[in-house]
Order: sequence, then structure tokens, then C-alpha cells
Amino acid sequence: MSLFHGMRIGFFSIGLLACAASFASEKASVEQTTETLASDEELSWMESFLQKLGADGEFDADKLIDFSFLPGPFYNPEMDLGVGISAVGLYQVDPTDEVSQLSSLVINGLASINGALGVSIENKTFLNEDQQRFYLTAEMFDIPDVFYGVGYDENHQDDNRVDFNGRTVRVNPMFLNRLSSNVFIGAGFDFNYAKASSIDKLNSDVEINPLLETSRSVGVNFLINYDSRDNVLNPEQGRIAQIDTGIYRKELGSKSDFEIVNALYSTYYQVADDDVLAWQIRGRFTHGDVPWDQLSKAGGGDLLRGYTSGRYRDKQMLLAQVEYRQNLSGRHGMVYWVGAGVISEKFSELTSASVLPNTGIGYRFEVKPRVNLRLDLAFGDGDTGFYFNVNEAF
Repeated sequence: MSLFHGMRIGFFSIGLLACAASFASEKASVEQTTETLASDEELSWMESFLQKLGADGEFDADKLIDFSFLPGPFYNPEMDLGVGISAVGLYQVDPTDEVSQLSSLVINGLASINGALGVSIENKTFLNEDQQRFYLTAEMFDIPDVFYGVGYDENHQDDNRVDFNGRTVRVNPMFLNRLSSNVFIGAGFDFNYAKASSIDKLNSDVEINPLLETSRSVGVNFLINYDSRDNVLNPEQGRIAQIDTGIYRKELGSKSDFEIVNALYSTYYQVADDDVLAWQIRGRFTHGDVPWDQLSKAGGGDLLRGYTSGRYRDKQMLLAQVEYRQNLSGRHGMVYWVGAGVISEKFSELTSASVLPNTGIGYRFEVKPRVNLRLDLAFGDGDTGFYFNVNEAF
């Protein structure tokens, strides 16, 4: 989840990315000719500031949870001026476990002067020499949102914009057990609540009846994957192939019966100078009486960066993205990517659907071992986005 919930960020943040990218490139060339400088003198003001907040690039095993704190002001038309903060924590369940990677706890929060509030939690815990894994996603937001109807034809029309205030809650725990060297199976529970208020149609002609009904989706998840990645948070090599099925039923407390299938395949190659080439194919396919908030959505900080989260939505979605992750000197890096996605009502229509292209550039700063702060500037078809996140998009 993006620290800023995948919303579009204004010129302040775009300037911040430009400065960060310029600084990273300059620092890389300067350090090649000034290797005799003392390490303290080489620290930029940004690095010094982040180190004071715990972003020292190291892990302190003596702490119960070794936290870093990453604040960031933002501005966008929907939420106005605000501030967000990420707390990134690493920990070991068993200090004698030399097989499991470090477990992580990421807490994101935001608040703006127009009353927008939100908090999200992403937890990944590795147990018993990585024989078991526990994942938790939890979030609560009360923020401005947008609705452009359902389907590409409606979504692509700027005049179809509907503004509303969205209150959402999600809790999704998942437990995974290793079957073989790289194969896991898992089961979990998924609770979602969404309510739209202060609906403003502006000049839109789209049907807003779906927004008038409060949504509650309760279901169970079943997962199987092949995961040979060397690190879950920031892979440098390996691959993951995964299918995650969610079954939502009235008997479990859901307001409607429907199913969701998430499928993904990602591969990571380590190339020259510790750079990484990564690519991914990802799909989200739904069936049944799907509520408006559970439709497949393209956009936001992870799924097709460069498009406003919530604008493009339909029952089916398919996307692909390729990203080059360049390792610079010290704790700095850059990324460059291209991607494309499609949405449609029926699975059979995906191949003939209109394509949503995207491209972008990003800056990386390692705050903890294999944990990156990422600032991404993305461009879509008639839309742009800036994202301040922790960890990679995929």
C-alpha cells in the first residue's frame, strides 16, 4: 500500500524526485573521484536526517523491532495539504534461526488539513527456518476518492468523474506452510468494508447507484505458490508464480456471493554491477455479484503506476510490467519501467480491450537491509502519479 494511498501528488513531490535523482547521479560520479573523503563528510543532508530517524541501512538484532521512521509532506487536489509517515520495522522471531529472512512490519499513516485520515499495516513474519510464513494486511481509511463508472469506455471520459468520501476497512491474515523447497500453500480470511458518502456527481452522467449501498465482503482465501526469490521484500533473483483465490459468501457475513482469483508471475535477474531486471504478469479475475469496491482496479502505487487509483475498474484486469533497477553507489538507486494493462467485463474480452500504457522513473534509498524507500514518478494515458512507498512495486 502506498503511503499516500496511490493518490496523485503535486509539484512539491515531483520536485523532490527530481532533486533526489539528480543528487543520486551526482553522488555516484563524485564518489568515484573522492574516495579519500571521510564517511561522515560524504553523508548528504538527506542521509543524515534519515539516519537520525533510524534509516541507517543496518539491522540491530538487540532490538525487539528495529524501526525506521520516514515522514513526508504531500499535496494533491483530493486531499489538499497533508503529511504521511511510514514506520518500517525489522525483527527476528528466533535469533538462532539462520535460514529465515528478517521479518518486517510496515505501518503507514496519513492526515490532511481537509480531514483525510488513514493507516495501513503490512506484516510478514518468517517462522521455523522459513517452514511457515504469516502475512497480515490491515488498513483503515477515511479519504476523498473518485468513481468514473465501470468499464474502460466510461472510465476513460474525464467528464464522468464522481467525487465522494470513502471510508474503508480491510483485515486479511494469511498463514503459509512450505510443502517443498520452493512451494507453499496457504489459507486466510478476508474482511472488507466500504461506504461512500458526500457523493458529488459534478457533470458526470455515470450511474452512481452502486455507491449508494454500503459494501461488506467476507470470505476465505486459499493460496498456492512457487517462490524461489532470494528476498520477499526486495528480490534480486528468483521467481514467484502464485494463484490466490478468495471465496466470499453470505453465510460468512458477506452481503453478496462472488469469487476473486489473483494470479501473478514475476521473475528477477541479477545483471551487471548488481543491477536487477524484473518483469511481471499479473491478473485479477472476478465472478458473481461483485460489489463496487471489489471490482478489479488498475492504477495506484503497485498496479499500473501513473493512473489514479479507482478510476479504471471492471470485473477483469490483466497487466504486465518490466523494470530495470539500477544500483548506484552507497545506498542509492534508480529504476526505469514500462508497462501496460487492460480491463474488461468478461475474461474473453481482455485480448480485445483498449490498452492502458504506462512508464516512469524512480529513486531508491535503502533505509534498512533490503528495504527501500521508493519515490516513483509515473506517466499514464492522460494521467500522472507520484508515489512515496516502502519496498518495490513487485
